Amino acid sequence: MKTLLRAGALSLALMGAAAPAALAQSAPAPAPDSAADAVFQATTLSLSAYGEAKVVPDMATITLGVTTDAPSAAQALAANADQMARVMASLKRAGLAERDLRTSQLSVNPQYAYEQNQPPRLTGYQASNQVTITARDLKRLGQTVDAAVGAGATNVNSISFGLLDPTAAENAARLAAVRALQAKADLYAKAVGRPVLRLVNLSEGTSFDVRPPSPIMMAAPKASFRAETAVSPGEMQVRVDITGLYELAR
Repeated sequence: MKTLLRAGALSLALMGAAAPAALAQSAPAPAPDSAADAVFQATTLSLSAYGEAKVVPDMATITLGVTTDAPSAAQALAANADQMARVMASLKRAGLAERDLRTSQLSVNPQYAYEQNQPPRLTGYQASNQVTITARDLKRLGQTVDAAVGAGATNVNSISFGLLDPTAAENAARLAAVRALQAKADLYAKAVGRPVLRLVNLSEGTSFDVRPPSPIMMAAPKASFRAETAVSPGEMQVRVDITGLYELAR
């Protein structure tokens, strides 16, 4: 009798252990990520291209300023302020508006003389005031520079050209970039023997001017000007980079 009870208990235990396993076997497997699986199974091309548009600039940015020396910092700064006031007045007379004049640097620094085996000797102070101007009329740019130098500007630094509204040039570069990207995709598709099915993704990089930087212009004394300073804007290139992902047919 004890043997029969033991056998029955063992049978029930085995059935209890098998039940979770049976349930586990009957549970449905998790559905795969259909989107990721489709991309994994597809044949794709990841390509990049760029487009350029050549345009003539219609504005320029120039940095010019006044540097003065004096025995004290206050004297150097006062002399600089007077001289810069004349320069600013000349720029306004040349047709520049207040919005086109921006102070970009102002400093007063001690000046030292260095001699061998001697400590540095203070010789005075130098004040510097730089203003960045936006010229919207390039035909008068040379006259503007001459007027500033004639009024007391001691240095004319970097000049850069640009566009008041770059939208049209950037859009032209975008269209050229898309055409170049499509042509590249067609070429690769032909090479592998699978036609392009669709464009999956398209992203754009930064658009910028790819011209080399303009050289620094150094101002000369007023007496050296025999004619109007010549400034040539030339032609600039606006570039747009794009990247595309194409799916090829199976």
